[in-house]
Amino acid sequence: MSESELFAWVVLPILIFFARVIDVTLGTIRIILVSRGQRRIAPLLGFFEVLIWVIAIGQVVQNLSSVTSYLGYAGGFAAGNYVGMLIEDRLALGTLVVRTFMPSGGDDLVRRLREAGFGVTAVDGQGATGPVKLVFTVVKRKQLKKVTQIIHEVNPKAFLTIEDVRSTEEGIFPQSELNHRLQFRLRKGK
Repeated sequence: MSESELFAWVVLPILIFFARVIDVTLGTIRIILVSRGQRRIAPLLGFFEVLIWVIAIGQVVQNLSSVTSYLGYAGGFAAGNYVGMLIEDRLALGTLVVRTFMPSGGDDLVRRLREAGFGVTAVDGQGATGPVKLVFTVVKRKQLKKVTQIIHEVNPKAFLTIEDVRSTEEGIFPQSELNHRLQFRLRKGK
């Protein structure tokens, strides 16, 4: 295999693959940022996304006889979606509303969430099998695991729904763990 064939059949597809991983990852993150109302960085990500895409597609078009370039292009697209979702999941951007429907233990859940520093709104309601307490809390995505852990400790069979919130104004959001403990002790008089 000559040097030019090695480049066309091996090196170039690998470069195209990684270019697509980067540009699709940027695109995935850009779309997520726009949908979460964080529009300042999206145009910058879009610029680099398209720049990398143009370079990658240009290489594919220049090497139409290289089937491995097509595979690198498609594989990079798939991998880029996956990597973009992983990065977004780690960044945990955005705000969520957690709605919990509790046939029993609702007051305990409200108390526990408030002790943890979360803002909580509770409403009495009527479910299919009787009275329920609807407990609403708006949290940062990074705090979702903690909130669901508290909910499941109070009632492992609680029914809950979680949705993205486009924007929030005012409200109560937990502070750092240390700051929260100090304020909680001050309120309790300790």
